[in-house]
Amino acid sequence: MKLVCYCFGYSEADLKQNVIKNNGCSTILEKIKASKGEGTCRCHETNPSGK
Repeated sequence: MKLVCYCFGYSEADLKQNVIKNNGCSTILEKIKASKGEGTCRCHETNPSGK
């Protein structure tokens, strides 16, 4: 399982399923974007690659 977001633990499979479930839109991606915009995203600290 490849994680896309280390803050929330979302994988590529989670994103794909979310897009299918929401008729082509990703609520997960919106949540991640909102977190980044609010400055609460910590992926740069929790992601082993530092991204």
